Amino acid sequence: MARKSNDRSSDVPVGTTIIKKYANRRLYNTDSSSYITLEDLAKMVRENVEFVVFDAKSGEDITHSILTQIIMDEEANGDQMLPVSFLRQLIGMYGNSMQTLMPSYLEASMTNFRQNQGKIREAFEKGMSANPLAAIHETNMALMRAAAERFIPGAVGKKNEAVKPEEPPKSASVDDIDALREQMAAMQKKLDELGK
Repeated sequence: MARKSNDRSSDVPVGTTIIKKYANRRLYNTDSSSYITLEDLAKMVRENVEFVVFDAKSGEDITHSILTQIIMDEEANGDQMLPVSFLRQLIGMYGNSMQTLMPSYLEASMTNFRQNQGKIREAFEKGMSANPLAAIHETNMALMRAAAERFIPGAVGKKNEAVKPEEPPKSASVDDIDALREQMAAMQKKLDELGK
C-alpha cells in the first residue's frame, strides 16, 4: 500500500513504534497490530519505549497532544504531581516573550533530574543503611537474639518447642556483646561494599 503524501511516518527513526489514531479515537499500535489505550501508552513511556502518534487520516504527528492528554488523565485521576503554582506559572508563560525558551529549559531540567535521580536514590539508600537508627536497631535485635539464646537455649532456632523452665536465666557476658558488635560491624561493611 502506497503512503499518502501527507504521511510523515517515513521520517520516523528505526526502532520507534508507530501509533495511529483513528477518527473513532482508537489508537492502533502498528508494531503489535493491536488497538491500545492511553494507559498502554503511559506504560510504554515508563518503560522507555520510543513511539510517535500520527493522525490516521491526515498523517499529522499528534504525539504532543496525546502525551498532554496522558498527563491530564493522570492529574485528573488523583495522581497529581504538578503543583498549582507551577501550572499557574506555566500558563503565564504562554504569550510571554520567554515562551520560546521554555521548552528547551524544561527539557534540560527534566534531563538533569533523570540523570541525578539514580544518584539521589543511591544516596538515600546509603543514607538509610548508614543511618545511626538503623544500625542501633540491628544491634538491638542481635543483642535481643543473643539474650534470648542465653536465657532460653534453643529458643531462637526452635520457636515451637517447649522451653525447659528449670534452667535459670544467665546474663550475656561483655565478651559476647563485643563479639556481636564486631560481627555487626563486619556485616555492615559487607553491605556497604555490596551497595557500591
